Amino acid sequence: MNILLAEDHPIYREGIRRLVEADSKLTLVFETADGQEALNQARALEPDIAVIDINMPGMSGLDIARARFKEQLPFEIVFLTMYRDPDIFNEAVDLGVKGYVLKDSSSGEICQAILAVGKGNTWYSPSLGEFFLNHKAKANQLDTEVPGFEMLTPTERKVLHMIASDRTTKEIAAEFGISPRTIDNHRSNICGKLGISGSHGLLKFAFENRFRL
Repeated sequence: MNILLAEDHPIYREGIRRLVEADSKLTLVFETADGQEALNQARALEPDIAVIDINMPGMSGLDIARARFKEQLPFEIVFLTMYRDPDIFNEAVDLGVKGYVLKDSSSGEICQAILAVGKGNTWYSPSLGEFFLNHKAKANQLDTEVPGFEMLTPTERKVLHMIASDRTTKEIAAEFGISPRTIDNHRSNICGKLGISGSHGLLKFAFENRFRL
C-alpha cells in the first residue's frame, strides 16, 4: 500500500515514517508538514492511504477530507489527532474517514489502523470506547427529553446530525447518493415530528443539540 504522510510535528512525523518504512507491506510515497501540499500531492500521486494530522498549517485535515469527499478522490484517510471532540469525530466519520488514531496511542495501534483501513475496514483508537458510551448516553437523553425525537428514522437522525455539522442540503444529498429534493423532504419530516417551524428553527435545534446527536 502506498502511503502519504502529512504531519507538521517533525519528531512525530519521523516516528510515523519509520513505522511505515519498517513494514514491508507499506511504501511511503510522500511526506509533508503542510496541509495544502498534502492535498495537492494526494491528487497527483493517488496514494492508497493518506495519514493526516487534523491540525495542520495551510489546510486542516478536515479540509482535506472535505475536498476528498467533494472530488471523490480515490484514497482513504487515517486521522492522527489529540482531539476527542465529538463534533470533529462525527464530521470525520460523516466524511468517510475510516481511521481515527489518538496521538497518545502506541505505535502498534497506528500500524493496525493503517493496515485495517487498507483492507477496507474502519479502525478507531480503543480508548475512544468511553467516549462512544458517553456520547450514546447523551443521545439517548433526546429520546426522553424531546417530544417526537424517538419517532425519527435512522436516516432522519443522520440527516439531522449532518445539519448540525453545517452540511448543506446538496452535500448531504451527495453523501446519501440521492437528490437534494429528497433531503428537503427528510428535513420537512424531521420538523413535523419535532414540532419545529422552518429551516432556521431546524438549524437552531441541530446546533443546540449537536453534542447529543
